[in-house]
Amino acid sequence: MAPIAASRLRLASSSATHIHSNHAHHGFLPHRPANLSFSSSTSMTGLGASVSFERRKEHSSFVETAAVRHLVGSLTRTEGLRFAVVVARFNEIVTKPLLEGALETFKSYSVNEEDIDVVWVPGSFEIGVVAEKLGKSRKYHAILCIGAVVRGDTTHYDAVANSAASGVLSAGLNSGVPCIFGVLTCDDMEQAINRAGGKSGNKGAEGALTAIEMASLFEHHLK
Repeated sequence: MAPIAASRLRLASSSATHIHSNHAHHGFLPHRPANLSFSSSTSMTGLGASVSFERRKEHSSFVETAAVRHLVGSLTRTEGLRFAVVVARFNEIVTKPLLEGALETFKSYSVNEEDIDVVWVPGSFEIGVVAEKLGKSRKYHAILCIGAVVRGDTTHYDAVANSAASGVLSAGLNSGVPCIFGVLTCDDMEQAINRAGGKSGNKGAEGALTAIEMASLFEHHLK
């Protein structure tokens, strides 16, 4: 078997030499497998990384240069702003301190007394319709609504509290003038008094700050 294998090997070598000689004679060489170059692959990877970096750079540049406007009402630009305060007489022991806190806050932030009108209504249920009327008059930049609804033994509390909230919301939406909800809805009178100048602060004063900010936002940015 060994002589046969050796003979075949010599034949294959002779054939290869003959083919190479013929190709060389006719001016071309046999096709050789392309050499794999890892540097080429590395170059493509580097190119991809470079493109990705450029895209990230462009995106970063866009974020940095984009002009994003932040519109915020001011508590100091109160000149020329006019306010109405709608106050419920019911539970006056609570609503009167709330009103006093609101008026004191308006004064502290340089709102002129002649630029504030106070309108009294029987109860919190009636606040919404009056607030909407005042808003549609276009005399005021914001309307602060003050009331106090204290839970009792019946479901009357739920009806009044819900009606007061929806009424103030509707007043603002229908008139296009900010109507601030400053109606307390408490489980008992102690909670209400605590929120009308007691240990929980004065919600009337907080409502006045909200009214000033919203009036400024509408007047200076959203006209």
